[in-house]
This record gives sequence, structure tokens and C-alpha cells, in this order.
Amino acid sequence: MTKKALIVWGGWDGHVPDQMAAFFEELLKAENYDVTVSDSLASFSDAEKLKTYDLIVPCITMEKIEEEWADNVCEAVSAGTGLAGCHGGMCDAFREHSNWQFMTGGQFVAHPGNDGTEYTVCIEKCDHELIQGLEDFSITTEQYYMHVDPAIDVLAYTMFPVADGPHLPNGPCRMPVAWTKRWGEGNVYYNALGHIPENINSGAAREMIRRGFLWATR
Repeated sequence: MTKKALIVWGGWDGHVPDQMAAFFEELLKAENYDVTVSDSLASFSDAEKLKTYDLIVPCITMEKIEEEWADNVCEAVSAGTGLAGCHGGMCDAFREHSNWQFMTGGQFVAHPGNDGTEYTVCIEKCDHELIQGLEDFSITTEQYYMHVDPAIDVLAYTMFPVADGPHLPNGPCRMPVAWTKRWGEGNVYYNALGHIPENINSGAAREMIRRGFLWATR
């Protein structure tokens, strides 16, 4: 049976949400998904229709949403619809909606060094199906510092600090880059990479996204 996915994009233009949505659409269509793409948050207004999708991909940064609409997504995922996304498009989407953050497993708070920071993405040494055969890799982009849910299952991480700043006295720490979690009956996947499509359109970074989206699907 063909899987149905909903991609909703919007918010801050700096994350080129239209281009990211097009990238996700191409990725999913290559896996034979029936994909609906929307640039309206009103796509979240119909609670029952949301439950007919097998996967929801938010691509929205720093936007405000009707509380009911965000709750509709939370309820759809709890009922079994998958949720997957990357970078600010999912974990910096609706800063005022704490239940959204509870569902997604984390919230962006900073990217010391801004775009152009070079760092290593370290793959967790475990047998999780989403990272089997993948190796550590270097990337030059924003290095997200997240506030994260202790319940997440971390798939990849990066070491902080890399860039200078007032966080340095805290010493080194492992910051999750990619993770999964459960929300009711639904699977949730997040990847902090993806400032622009070029960051995730090849190699291990692309494969992580591809596997994560397929895994999250109902």
C-alpha cells in the first residue's frame, strides 16, 4: 500500500523552507510515497484528516501556530502517524507550544559559531537499524545546541564546544544530532542537520534522513 506523507513548510526564510520541502518531497517520492506539500499551517486544522497520513514532515522555523492546530498534530502522532524532520524546521518550529517540544524531543537554543562551523558528527556505537554501516563524518554548517528530552534514543552526536563563547567554562559535552522517540503509537525522528538542502543532500547525512523518514512512517 502506498504511504501518504504531508510536508508543511513556512516560517523564517533563512532556512529556505520551500527548498527544503522540495528536497523532502523528492526524497519521499523516490520511495514511492504519495506526497502532499503545503505552505499553510491551516493544513494542521483538520484533526481527522491528519490521522490519515502515514508521515508528517514539518519544515517550519520560528512560526506561531493556533494551539488547537499544534495539538491536532500531537494527537495524530499519538494515534500512529509518524513525525520526522530536521534542523529548525521541526525543533524550532513553535517556541511557545511546550507540548510540541515534548513530542519532538528537543528545542534549539543556540548555534555558537553560526554557519560555517566545522565539526564531526559521531555515529553512536550501537546496532540500531538507522545507523548500521554508517561512519563518523565531518560537516561545515551550524552546530546546534539543543535542550533535549532524556527519553530520546540518540543515534548520532557532536562534541561541544567547538566555537568560542560563554559556554566554554562548562567543558566538553556530547550534544545529540539525531534521535528517535515514541509519542503514543507514533514514531518520531529528528536530525539537527539541514540548515540548507546542500548540507544533507549526499553521503551519510542524506542516508540518515532517508532512513529516519522511512522509520518514522506509520
